[in-house]
Formats: sequence, structure tokens, C-alpha cells
Amino acid sequence: MTNHKQIWEADKRHWMHPWTHFESFQQEGSLILSRARGSRLWDSNANSYFDAVGGLWCTNIGLGREEMAETIAEQVRQLAYANPFVDMANEPAVALAEKLAQLAPGDINRVFFTCGGSTAVDTAFRLIHFYQNCRGMPHKKHIIARRGGYHGSTYAAMSITGKSGDRIAEFDYISDTIHHLSCPNYYRAPEGMDEQQFCDSLVEEFQQKIDQLGADKIAAFFAEPILGSGGVIVPPADYNRRMWELCKANDILYVADEVVTAFGRVGHWFACEEMFGVQPDIITCAKGLTSGYLPLGATLFSDRIYEVISSGDSDRYFASGFTYSGHPVACAAALKNIEIIERENLLQRVVKVGAYFEERLQTLRELPLVGDVRGKRFMMCVENVRDKNTREVFPDSLNIGKWISDRAEEAGLIVRPIVHLNVMSPPLTMDYQEVDFVVERLGQAILQTHSDLVAEGHLPAPSGAVAGAISGSASASIAGSLPA
Repeated sequence: MTNHKQIWEADKRHWMHPWTHFESFQQEGSLILSRARGSRLWDSNANSYFDAVGGLWCTNIGLGREEMAETIAEQVRQLAYANPFVDMANEPAVALAEKLAQLAPGDINRVFFTCGGSTAVDTAFRLIHFYQNCRGMPHKKHIIARRGGYHGSTYAAMSITGKSGDRIAEFDYISDTIHHLSCPNYYRAPEGMDEQQFCDSLVEEFQQKIDQLGADKIAAFFAEPILGSGGVIVPPADYNRRMWELCKANDILYVADEVVTAFGRVGHWFACEEMFGVQPDIITCAKGLTSGYLPLGATLFSDRIYEVISSGDSDRYFASGFTYSGHPVACAAALKNIEIIERENLLQRVVKVGAYFEERLQTLRELPLVGDVRGKRFMMCVENVRDKNTREVFPDSLNIGKWISDRAEEAGLIVRPIVHLNVMSPPLTMDYQEVDFVVERLGQAILQTHSDLVAEGHLPAPSGAVAGAISGSASASIAGSLPA
């Protein structure tokens, strides 16, 4: 099947994508990708794009690496599959488990392999229940998470997720034992509240929830160190640590969901301890673990938890797992991926180039529609608003993020639209000139979208003086981001 039109029609006819919006999908179809190299993608019409989304937060080392292909092919020849259940193991899985234990903070030395991030979170959820039952605390089952947090799409993981746009009426969710606190997004804090006051209020809200439910009923707190698809929210400075300290004081397990932040996204193997001073009990990870070359996730947990669940009843066993847990080919790919990240010093690169990325994106604040620019290093977001002073957003139905991403795509740039947001998570190989390209093309897309919104009556036409100011500041911002 080589004809673009045939592929496009077959996709619409047969493949229901994750998060399919039925009406627009039937009208517009998909962007059909055919090949990739590094950070560059080509569609089936041979158009080229810079992928500032990094696949889906995951193509950390870039695509098309020959040594990854060779490693995968060799493992297929050597041992393409191995049963992971009970007392069967394979060499790549053992080697990867040992490596992850070395990289993870503190006493997190135990690894349970899954098929991706959602199943890693689902496994953490089941492990927590198992652990509390083994402790003789069957009533300690309640889970605390945050509004705006994203934790996956399995039944348990989506129930823990707090993104309003993902909790739709047609699906059911666990609601009696899963609770959500406020999102730590200072841009949306109450008027007149400074960042420290906002942080204090969030910690106090958690304390009140503990008092309400009872610490003896709360099993765990799930938290992304930096919230990902909920809007790339970097919490106030001491928020993560203070929430962790509350967990420790009340015998509540702390789960760091690092499906996005791990393996270099913000310049560390894991962000929880190195960036925020948090020693979690459980870490969930996936995505950058293999840089998207093959599906693989992992639930990492402490020796303390393992000692509890593995002692006591001699007939006890952990009755959970997946056919593809510890898949030898996926684990071999992960080991090679980690080797590349180490060898090419990509963590240090993200720290240096990421600071420049943050700086250049901040110039877009001067443009119309841009309410906030936030994030950390290679995990960034632009929030688009109707009114920059009041922070009023456009109606969700307008899907302003998609307007902007469509115009960016026409200019050879892929950014991710999430309602009124545009999110970026490029490969860790991005260089300074590519940063400039991203900022230039995104700025142009925002300006074009603003003009289109005015032309179609969604915004009032700016006065001459205002229009001139917009044009001048926009030109200066974009010009300042052009490569030297």
C-alpha cells in the first residue's frame, strides 16, 4: 500500500486511534508518517517536519539509530521471546533490572516489568493493595492524586488521572477510594496569592484530606514530579518535598510517576530525588526507557516494600503479570538506549540546551494569545488565552491549541495540541539551532492563528496602535530567535 490517498482512507476505515475525536477524524483523517531520522519526520507525501513532541514524550535519543536496529535484530536472532512467569528469566531482563536498580534513588532496588506506562501505574496500584493486605491493614486502600495529573488509560490508571478532559461521561471510573487534590498550577492560583501562600494552601489541603479520611485509610499518594499532559505544571519550589514529608509522617506510600520525566527529559535519570529532594517508595516509568523503539514499562519499588510482601505466609505469591513482562528484545533495546544516553552525555546536554530552550520560548510571551510559557528544560508548554489580563481561555470547542499546531505543521514543525495548550518534549539530541527553529515557527503559527481568529470573528480586530504594537513585539521576538 503505497498510495497516500489509499493509506489515508484505510486509516479512517479501520484504525481507531487512542483519543479519537470521531467527527474531526472522519473529516480530516490523520497525518500519515512514513519514515524518520533523528528529530526529523517525513509523511507519506514526502513533507518533512521537526518533531518537537518527541513522538509522545518518548523518542529521547532520536529515531533511526542503526545501533538500536542492530541490537534489536541480534536479540531477535538470539532469543526473541522468553516466558517471564514464576521461575523463568532471560539475560537482558536481568541485566536491565540490575541497571535500573543502580540508577534509581535510595533503596529502590526491585523491578517489575510491564508493557508501558499505564500498566506500570496499574501494577503500582495493585502492588499497593497487595502490600497493605500483607501488612494486615486491609482498610488502608484510599488513593490520593491531583486534578490535572495524568497517569494512564487502564481502568485504575485513568481513575487516578485527574485531567478533566480525559474523564468523560461515557466511561466509568473508580470513585469511592480515589480522591483528587488541587492542581499545583500557580498560573491558575487565586488572585492576590503569592507562590509561597499558594504552596502552603496546597499542603494544607492535603493535611485536611488526611484528617477527613484518616491516615489509617490512605494507602498512597500518586504524583508526577512535573505534571505532563495536564499542562506541564512545575509545582512551587518546596511543594513536592512537603507533600512527601506529609506522606512519611502519615504512613502513606509516595508514588513518583516518572513515565515522562525519567531518562533525561529534565536532565536526570529520575527527577524525584535529584530535582525535588523526594525519596519515593515506588517509581513508575516507560517512554524514555527505550526511547520509543519498543514498548516497555517498569514499576520500581523499595526493598522495604519487598521485605513485607515476600515474608510471612510461605504460600504467598504475587498473582499479577503480563505475557510480555521483561520481554528480552525490549529489554535489550532499553539497555542499548541507556548506554547511548550515558555515552553521549545527553543528560548534561539537556541541562545546557534546555536552559536555552526555556529562555527562547519565554520571548513568545509578548505575542498575542500567549498567556503563560512554562516547564523545565526539554519539557515545555505554551498556554494560549483569549484575554492575557484576565487569563480567560477560549471555549474548548474552538480547540485553539489545534489551530496553532495545524499552522505550525504547515511550516514544518510538530507541536502537541491539548485544548488550549501547545506542548513540546523534543528528542534530547536537539541543538541550539533547532531550538531557534522551533521558537521561530511556533511564533509564526501563533501570529497566523491570531490573524485567523480576528478574520473569523472570534476576536475583535485590534486598533491601529495595538496592531502595530503586536506586530512590532512579535517581529522582534521571532527575529531574536532566528539562527545566527
